[in-house]
Amino acid sequence: MNNFVFFPATKYVFGRGVENKVAEQLEAFDMKKPLIVYGKGSVIRSGLLDRVKESLEVAGIPYAELGGVQPNPVDSKVYEGIEIAKKEGIDSVLAVGGGSSIDTAKAIAAAMPYDGDFWDFYCGKAKVTKALPVGVVLTIPAAGSEGSGNTVITKLDGLHKLGMGSDVLRPKFALMNSELTFTLPPYQTAAGITDMMAHIMERYFSNTPNVEITDRVAEGVLKAIITEAPKVIANPEDYDARANIMWSGTLAHNGVCSGGREEDWATHGLEHELSAVYDVTHGAGLAVMFPAWMTYAMEENPSKIAQFARRVFDINEEDDKKAASMGIEALKKFLSSIGMPVNMKELGIENPDVKLLAKKVTENKGEIFGNYIKIDKNTAEKIYRIAAES
Repeated sequence: MNNFVFFPATKYVFGRGVENKVAEQLEAFDMKKPLIVYGKGSVIRSGLLDRVKESLEVAGIPYAELGGVQPNPVDSKVYEGIEIAKKEGIDSVLAVGGGSSIDTAKAIAAAMPYDGDFWDFYCGKAKVTKALPVGVVLTIPAAGSEGSGNTVITKLDGLHKLGMGSDVLRPKFALMNSELTFTLPPYQTAAGITDMMAHIMERYFSNTPNVEITDRVAEGVLKAIITEAPKVIANPEDYDARANIMWSGTLAHNGVCSGGREEDWATHGLEHELSAVYDVTHGAGLAVMFPAWMTYAMEENPSKIAQFARRVFDINEEDDKKAASMGIEALKKFLSSIGMPVNMKELGIENPDVKLLAKKVTENKGEIFGNYIKIDKNTAEKIYRIAAES
């Protein structure tokens, strides 16, 4: 096990009706004038946004607004938010929604104390050392951004989808009521489930030895997700199943599964190019790319994939490569069962430009990237081809 630092800076307030505590939490963290960041769908239609604003008004907390954040959030919306924040003199950011709204909120929070272009943080020119405080009212369990210091934004010029992270960007609080997820469409629910599984797997597929504790934590959360996912698909208003899925999304990405191990994140890099170029749902893209990456990786390094197969999907096979292959098929079967695509055609991409995708991923992630196996442009192209042909 490697040395590590775990910094769980977020206060989680979980359960029925907790979204009504937003003013209380803002006051607890001395957030006097937030910029409310939200999308353009369910938070408006459901009345949640109006309830949040009313609670602030009753408490006498002034606020500004940035609406219209889209899935796969883009830099233009961040720039718009920065302009509003400066004009209105905000001192904090409140995201109401899912990962896209939270990631946009974090980008704005990082930008406000910084003199340069916020994109400097994403392309590696600068590191975030201070930021405005961020709060969250979560409506979509998926990205785990409510408990992490990470954020991903797409730069429209060149379609560069990049992430960055800092502990100072971890939200101060996250209000989490799984009732707010009852109306999520099945596809969006399934994509969120895939995203959280991928966050765990990026940590799990590691060459670091002697990490039994985080192996077992990761395996346990994965098995819980596999148990609860069919329940929420079959009965969207199953509160307990929804609650278990919502909390799984947080545990998948807040560092609980990470301690003491080298992480991979190659598959996320591969998928980011897919969703940047073809604008597909991130979780659905991961449903295609993770089995493809595993199929390639098992030929070079089958051991952890075989362990995954045996411990998560109860595969009874002694040979590592055979076990790994059986585990990949079990994963694909599960993903298909909840309505996810497992190849490019099912994702709606008939003729993917694998050379372009491979070129872009190595431009953005480096000529060599990944830790469980090393990936270059040729390797990336082979993995994209597996995803296209499987």
